Amino acid sequence: MSQWSLEQRSFRPPWLFLGVLGVIALLLILVSWALWWVPSAGFAAIHPDFSRWFGLLLAAVVLLILVVLGLLGLTLLSGRDLFGFSWLRGLAIKYLLPAIIAVGRLFGADRDALQRSFIALNNQLVRGRGLRVPAGRAVILLPHCVQLHDCAIKVTGDIDKCLRCGKCGIGDLAELAKNRGVTIAVATGGTLARKILMEKRPRFVLAVACERDLTSGIRDAYPLPVYGVFNRRPQGPCFNTEIDLMEVTRALDAHVLPEAKAE
Repeated sequence: MSQWSLEQRSFRPPWLFLGVLGVIALLLILVSWALWWVPSAGFAAIHPDFSRWFGLLLAAVVLLILVVLGLLGLTLLSGRDLFGFSWLRGLAIKYLLPAIIAVGRLFGADRDALQRSFIALNNQLVRGRGLRVPAGRAVILLPHCVQLHDCAIKVTGDIDKCLRCGKCGIGDLAELAKNRGVTIAVATGGTLARKILMEKRPRFVLAVACERDLTSGIRDAYPLPVYGVFNRRPQGPCFNTEIDLMEVTRALDAHVLPEAKAE
């Protein structure tokens, strides 16, 4: 069975996000109708056709937004990237998806669940591109909370300082990156993460963080493709968090060429 078939079988669309998409589409239609109907009588006094012109312009804008919403929904349902134009993908990631999260929150949806849906969609868009980059052009970004909180050796800025004692996941991740020829770094926040990306100028980023940091990081890094992996928080947020090494390995297998094959 092909790798794509396996991905399709394991893919589950985030239904919460699809529900919010439907609510937004309905609200958009109702609001646009009201915007046309309320001033239509006044427009007619200016010019007999003014109301019709305004209605056509409003309909065109609404249709465009509905098309983008539809593409988002079909992408979630199909598991394939259906965005044929980069500007549509940018519109979705930079503006439309944050608006969807805001509307979902307005109707009482869980913020973390919405952000997980956002990251699931983003990851599907990355997978749909079929991206395969040389190992030297890939970067793994880790949060500082992966390191054991009372470790005397701080690896921020230089992960090679890690002694590989096995008490946290830093050592295994550092070895994985070293064996793959991939740059790996620990970032204490968005500012340092952006600095690392500016210096390395990668073509693919695998970022590990919580829902909030991944959501903001994906938006900030656009158009750079960022694949998001959630950290686990058995002891609470930002404290001795854990990482699924197998998930990181699968993402690297899918998008980063082995060093020997890199061109």
